[in-house]
Amino acid sequence: MIVVHHLNNSRSQRVLWLLEELGLKYEIVRYQRDAKTMLAPPSLRAIHPLGKSPVITDGDVTVAESGAIIEYLVERYGNGRLVPAAGTPDKLRWRYFMHYAEGSLMTPLLMKLVFDRVASAPAPFFVKPIAKAIAHKVKSTYIQPQIESHLDYLEGELGKAPWFSGAEFGAADVQMSFPLEAAAARGGLSSVAGRSAGGAAGGVGSSRHPKLMAFLERIHARPAYQKALEAGGPYELLK
Repeated sequence: MIVVHHLNNSRSQRVLWLLEELGLKYEIVRYQRDAKTMLAPPSLRAIHPLGKSPVITDGDVTVAESGAIIEYLVERYGNGRLVPAAGTPDKLRWRYFMHYAEGSLMTPLLMKLVFDRVASAPAPFFVKPIAKAIAHKVKSTYIQPQIESHLDYLEGELGKAPWFSGAEFGAADVQMSFPLEAAAARGGLSSVAGRSAGGAAGGVGSSRHPKLMAFLERIHARPAYQKALEAGGPYELLK
């Protein structure tokens, strides 16, 4: 039996989604972030030395990292599903976005999260204005332009094919879901698009990135995605 070691509000949500898309049976072991630090609990280190999520166990096999988990699951249980045929342009596109999601897109999004916390963290009154000013400067001159550059690029890519996996929905779209939801929730996609991933006011028609917003709507409407939300519990990136 596949066991998903599921940390709330984390990348492990997309692993649940993939399992639902593949129609696989699984169990969930739940972990909660520390309310103050937002870090995973130390108990996750018993499963993997780094104590990070997602991690799955499948019998005596333990796999960490979203991309590695997704590839493991589709290779072992997919029977050709959710992966383009070998040697095709779509397969190369699929492989690229499987790595791009975490290797390129998540970097500025994580930086923005860190500097948002720096700006809002408790500090002596004479230090806080300086910290806020530095955080704002870094975000406005470096981080946000990087995010918008990525979003513009991805908007163009969805003009070439309807999915990041190519002509058909695939595992690369599952992998890309988390950073795009993070972009919408953390002031990247939502601030330039006029709406959030959860469906706040604005609508796809008003978006600077209508294809990206339509992508989010399409994946959120998939029955397997909805089942994964029910299984995983509250997912704050959609609020």
